[in-house]
Amino acid sequence: MKSIRTALLLLAMLISVQAIYSQKKYKPTWESLQNYEVPKWFQDVKFGIFIHWGPTTVPAYGGAEWYGFHMWNEGTVDALGNPTKKASSAYKYHVENFGKPENYGYTKFIPQFKAENFNAKEWVDLFEEAGAKYIVPVGEHCDGFAMYDSKITRWKATEMGPKKNIVGEIFKEARSRNIKVGVSSHFAYGWHWWTYKDKYETMDPKLRDFYWDKHERWEPASKEYIKYFYKRTMDMMTQLKPDLFWFDLGFTEPAYEDTRKEIFANYYNQGLKNDQEVVLNYKNIRYLGAPDGTAVLDIESGKLDRIREMPWQTDMSLGGWKWGYTKDYKMREAGAYINDLIDIVSKNGCLLLNVAPNKHGEIPQDQQAILKEIGAWLKINGEGIYESRPFDVFGQGPTNAKMKLHGNNHDTGFTADDFRYTKNDQNVYAFWLKNDDRKTISLDALGSEDRILNDAVKNVSILGQNTDIKWIQQKNELVIELPKELKLKNAICFKIELEEKPSAILGNQKSKKDF
Repeated sequence: MKSIRTALLLLAMLISVQAIYSQKKYKPTWESLQNYEVPKWFQDVKFGIFIHWGPTTVPAYGGAEWYGFHMWNEGTVDALGNPTKKASSAYKYHVENFGKPENYGYTKFIPQFKAENFNAKEWVDLFEEAGAKYIVPVGEHCDGFAMYDSKITRWKATEMGPKKNIVGEIFKEARSRNIKVGVSSHFAYGWHWWTYKDKYETMDPKLRDFYWDKHERWEPASKEYIKYFYKRTMDMMTQLKPDLFWFDLGFTEPAYEDTRKEIFANYYNQGLKNDQEVVLNYKNIRYLGAPDGTAVLDIESGKLDRIREMPWQTDMSLGGWKWGYTKDYKMREAGAYINDLIDIVSKNGCLLLNVAPNKHGEIPQDQQAILKEIGAWLKINGEGIYESRPFDVFGQGPTNAKMKLHGNNHDTGFTADDFRYTKNDQNVYAFWLKNDDRKTISLDALGSEDRILNDAVKNVSILGQNTDIKWIQQKNELVIELPKELKLKNAICFKIELEEKPSAILGNQKSKKDF
């Protein structure tokens, strides 16, 4: 009897769980998808690593990951379809180094993309040292070359080029350390990627499963292509079960709307089924990708000028406009990326910072040096970044980002009057983005009678500096006397401990609308 009662109890529990799952299950409608909630883990992590890597690291030239888009342009028409007599720089480079595109097409790069020195453990070691809490390798870029063991296409890293499951190995290593993992899909824009001429291999019937059928570059994607994109996306989703799924432009075009809603719903339902809290990133470039509240907005190389009530993300490359590796990959100083991170976090965002390995599977030493410097700074100042939330105002000072949903809008020079705020529990953190030789600083939002704070300051310290700090909380400001020697590199973080928790009412720097 006891075993029967146990079996019945288990059956009842199973039915109950299934009933709850059925009630929560998402439908492919914007109304249903509005029930999505951004998981706490994403609001806590703040800093992640993006990895753009693929066959374009063989030519390693120009627009990097856009090489396959530009290499065919011999001067009869430009990338937008306009008549031109000027050949693209990628075309010239290709002719000089590999031969004319009709004799040396894009697929010839794939066997040369060997990644013989790729080591997932070494990569994740580096990203962990950098302070990253989530890792997002490219699953398939616009060229459609799958960096995972796709069940849909033969053009994949497990059978060609590296002959390794790149994404799978990174996922396995990261998950063994409880680091969140995501994957990106750029393949929707692949419809617009190739140039079709009889003399090019893009018209070879044997390569049809790579280049697809001839069509006008800017016409809407065909129903057949969208169906194929859906199959590949679902393959990635169900195989990899990523914590985060990132989608590039193309995915937000009107032709994809029904498919887009299906993918949103399928991904969220897979998360519910697996008891996995998931994040889907979309863009609002040219088209409104999704109504606010249905997913997490991603801004490419741009920032916001105010606090956004809903969490968001900036994806930014160490190489500026270059996402894939090139021989002339240029970067800024580590302090500039740190300031970007602080500015983004102060406005309720996360930074997904891209690295660019070379064709051998190596992350160049100059990129590693910047990541390690960011990590060293986060070891000292991370308590003001990780698990923090925006303060009532994001900061003070003359410098602020220009609102752009797509643009190379990085730190172009904060001044010694620029500060950014975050909060965590009973602490407010004030980041001084560029220090100078002044003797005191004033924090305007932390006065004793300020309408924002309304709480008494208990203590002030500088993270990473074992020095007693003199300070006074006046009516309209908190004045801090600086120690004679500040031996800290990059942004300095002041920890302000309060008698009570910071108020939860956002001030006038809150977003009045979502973007």
